[in-house]
Amino acid sequence: MQPAQEDVLTMSQTLDKLLGRDTVQLELIPEKKGLFLKHVEYQVTSQRFKISVYRRYSDFDVFHEVLLQRFAYRVVPALPPKRMLKGVLTSVSEREFIECRRRALGRFINLVARHPFFSVDELVKTFLTFSGSDVQSKLRDAYKKTGDEFMTNRIATLAKEYLPADIQAQFSTSRELIRNIHNSFQKLRDRAEKMAERSKENATDLLMFGRELSTLGSDGSSLPSLASSRSTWGTLRQSLKSLSVEFAVLSDKAAQQGRREEDDVVEKLNIFLDLLQSYRDLCERHEKGVLHEHQRALHKYGMMKRQMMSASVQPKEQASVEQLESRIVQQENAIQTMELRNYFSLFCLHQETQLIFIYLPITSHILGAFVNSQVQGHREMGAVWNELQPKLGCLFGGNNESKPPI
Repeated sequence: MQPAQEDVLTMSQTLDKLLGRDTVQLELIPEKKGLFLKHVEYQVTSQRFKISVYRRYSDFDVFHEVLLQRFAYRVVPALPPKRMLKGVLTSVSEREFIECRRRALGRFINLVARHPFFSVDELVKTFLTFSGSDVQSKLRDAYKKTGDEFMTNRIATLAKEYLPADIQAQFSTSRELIRNIHNSFQKLRDRAEKMAERSKENATDLLMFGRELSTLGSDGSSLPSLASSRSTWGTLRQSLKSLSVEFAVLSDKAAQQGRREEDDVVEKLNIFLDLLQSYRDLCERHEKGVLHEHQRALHKYGMMKRQMMSASVQPKEQASVEQLESRIVQQENAIQTMELRNYFSLFCLHQETQLIFIYLPITSHILGAFVNSQVQGHREMGAVWNELQPKLGCLFGGNNESKPPI
């Protein structure tokens, strides 16, 4: 009996397994001043390695650079921009930008730390655990020792043997499907962001509504003589002031709701969107990188062969002919390597496509977080509204439900 062929192409992973590989917390350290410029520092804490290290944006930048060199054929998430244009932002929006960047860096490092191949690589371990003074040099040295994945993967040169015959058709179909999924998730994220923003705006409106009631209640002006002797405004005015407390509580609950929607729903959508975008970037790298270089090498090889044929017809110096033959052999070797890299790139692309589909059940996590946030928010705010309702009786001197409609 022939031994069963090892199934190295299929990724035997589940979403729970990937999420369980590591969770990395990224916290902002209070701003420090360097010799010339202020810089932001982050505390990076890995649950897997049970250690905290301190990193600057430039450390993430170098890590991303060497990770992309090491795993050019894998989904490497993009980094957020380092800074925005000076003079355009106010101090408030600058703080918002720093917070958005912190969140994006957190999504980046978690996607990397949970990737089946990145997570077991020395580069990731170095970034998450090295506490020395120059992590950037350490990362570059680690890459130099290993080289890119094609040089270290044991099946890199055999990738063609494991690829299905219809790999190109599968790739085209999957790419189109993932593009449509990406577009839909972008729309979901945009809607979720608007809902979170509305919750925050609701918090502001409720707080201001309560303050205006308090202002009305605090007005100690005496009533003019033309006011009816039966006017209840004096009593009503005192009651209004006390209601501002409940509206402040409602405002706080609405603000909490906005933060839950942002942290539990929008962030989960963003982390999946980051992965989907990195897949689209990978597809472009495959087409513009390995595939394009392979085609250029074939074109160059064809030109050399034509020159060789011309040299065999027309008498030329022996040295120049031998030099041309040597160049053709070198080009043949280069083409062979590029062909192997092209097949390995397709092999990796096939695996990374599987990774996207493994992540798709995150949809249920997102929907669960969305429903739970709404249930919790409405329950908490409903409880405050219910406590407020009986207090309205004092505004009408009795049961407000018996009052005629306006």
